[in-house]
Amino acid sequence: MTRVLDGCARLLSGRISAWVVIVLAVFGSAVAIALSPEGRTTDAPTAGLPDSAQSTQVAQLQQQLPSGELNPAVVVYSRPGGLSDADLAVIAAQAATLRTVALDGQVAPPQPSPNGEAALVVVQLAGTAPAEETVESVKQIREIVQADLPTGLTAQVTGGAGFTADLNLAFEGADYRLLLTTAIVVAVLLLITYRSPILWLIPLTVVVLADQLTATFLKISSEVTDLPFNASTSGIVSVLVFGAGTDYALLLIARYREELRRERTRRVAMRRAWIGAAPAIAASGATVILALLALLLAQTGSSRAIGLGGAIGILTALIFGLLVLPAALVVCPRGIFWPLVPKADPQDAHRHDGGRAWRRIGNATARRPWPVILGSVLLLVGLSTGVLTTSFGLSQAETFRTEAESVNGLKTISASFPAGVVAPVVIMTNPADAEAVAAQAMSVPGVSEVRPGETTPEISELNAVITAEPDTPESYQTIRDLRTAVTNADPDALVGGAVATNLDARDAAIRDLKIISPLILAVVLVVLIALLRALVAPIILILTVVLSFFAALGAGSFAFSYIFDYPGLDYQVPLFSFLFLVALGVDYNIFLVSRAKEETVHRGTHQGIINALAVTGGVITSAGILLAAVFTVLGVLPVIVLTEIGIIVGLGVLLDTLLVRTVLVPALVHVLGDRFWAPGPLSRPRGTRAADIELSANAHVAQTTEREPEPRRALL
Repeated sequence: MTRVLDGCARLLSGRISAWVVIVLAVFGSAVAIALSPEGRTTDAPTAGLPDSAQSTQVAQLQQQLPSGELNPAVVVYSRPGGLSDADLAVIAAQAATLRTVALDGQVAPPQPSPNGEAALVVVQLAGTAPAEETVESVKQIREIVQADLPTGLTAQVTGGAGFTADLNLAFEGADYRLLLTTAIVVAVLLLITYRSPILWLIPLTVVVLADQLTATFLKISSEVTDLPFNASTSGIVSVLVFGAGTDYALLLIARYREELRRERTRRVAMRRAWIGAAPAIAASGATVILALLALLLAQTGSSRAIGLGGAIGILTALIFGLLVLPAALVVCPRGIFWPLVPKADPQDAHRHDGGRAWRRIGNATARRPWPVILGSVLLLVGLSTGVLTTSFGLSQAETFRTEAESVNGLKTISASFPAGVVAPVVIMTNPADAEAVAAQAMSVPGVSEVRPGETTPEISELNAVITAEPDTPESYQTIRDLRTAVTNADPDALVGGAVATNLDARDAAIRDLKIISPLILAVVLVVLIALLRALVAPIILILTVVLSFFAALGAGSFAFSYIFDYPGLDYQVPLFSFLFLVALGVDYNIFLVSRAKEETVHRGTHQGIINALAVTGGVITSAGILLAAVFTVLGVLPVIVLTEIGIIVGLGVLLDTLLVRTVLVPALVHVLGDRFWAPGPLSRPRGTRAADIELSANAHVAQTTEREPEPRRALL
């Protein structure tokens, strides 16, 4: 293994081979990006649901109906106090004009509300049209209905087409805003970290190139798979690439700077730095990739898309961080670190320094570990109680964080029409049992009306109006009762529609959380056991990361309830937050404990963890702050669910970096002592450890190698 690492390090740091790596990376990426396909995206409500979900099956059956290829745009006219005759005349005239936009002129007659304050006009658009065409049609409808309205009369466009248009308009240019904002955040933090006007450009350029290449891979994946890739998927994957890629760069450059103080030749310094940093960085990346791939077992297609896309992004960032970045650094002179250029001074460099502040923290933790443990755990548990302050589940009207006409129109309809008029429940049955199914549906509490829909020789459609507000526990219970009742008349009857779709999505998200979360923990635990060759240490690290996840979820819930006034947490937020925090949060513990393992061989467990904290404290803290800042950039996207994920993951990374990794884990190490490494060789008395023998042999080899001593494989 050492020979393989040494061969790779020599290839990446060679005078000619380093340039070859750079040219191949830049040219290959440019060709791939230039030849990338357009990509396929979908925002259909049932696109992410499993085929077994009733709402998915209903949507598929609706495609067989005459209107199955339709996407309605609902125009709601309203006036407080009631619509006048003049208002109704204008509405009728506009309905006639709207036929020029509707598919085959299909515009329903105006439908007044029971209280007389509103009226609906349904304009049918092509359901199979590209999103851009739907956006343009909705734009034309809005121009028509806003023209020459009497004073006090308002017109809003909502419905499926309205939401599609607003979602696309909200994300219009969002990719560029996200990329620009993320790049600015990373650039500022790199400038602060390195205090160099030159050095930050190299890792930022490498990460941007990796991000653009990842976007190309996502487009290809959308063409060859049936996964529902959309703007949200691209946003999350881009943040992952920037966050992880920049972290890998910080860790490699920190080790490179350290080796430059030992070596006068920068190519030798890069070889030593790469051999020292690559194993831990590779283990970190592998942990995140395997955890993301666990999402492929999810029922929801959106989760599977993020799992595949995220794994592709992290793998790309890892390859660029371990291959392209060292080559780019080594072809540049030491002056890239200006004004803090590291000077080669082997005698001074071999003196163990480390950050004084971090060493003081380590010593204080060693003196009183139990108060530190109790205080940290109480704080994390206290923050976790914030979960009790929030509700779960967001309706379609609560999706946007910004103002959207389709959302406002839905609220207007809800104020004047029965709750289920806009989102009727769709029941699909066979024509022979349609009447019996309708009778069973009417017997369900909460169903106010059942209307016949379209019929073919094979299937019949029924539309049920429910009294409960959409996407409430009461509406979900009505759907469950309907599904039970209609099977009494037709065992093959299916219940779908917007509310049923959201219920199926909720159930799928809860199922994924219960099944995939333990799988992610198992994957991370196996990687930690293989890396540390111990059992107690991996279990301790897993428990601390899980505790920080619940604390972040609770802290985020407090913020959403009392600061941002969000209606609740989306059901997908806990799973994604758990994935990112466990997979990414455990990285910093890997970086700390892998160094502590090396130091323990020399100095024992207690002094080893103090020295590891002193050496790794600065760079890991910088990496954690940068990752937290990058995730909060998701807030520039217009949907609440992404903002919630960004804030929770950002809070969790800060807690893990500044509290768990800084004081809680070292305190636990001090309490457990050598047992922390059990049952590995480091848990046995010193002098009997196999690691001591191996280290002595390595040390002997290092002493006999004058110009290029064998570097130790540590992180920093």
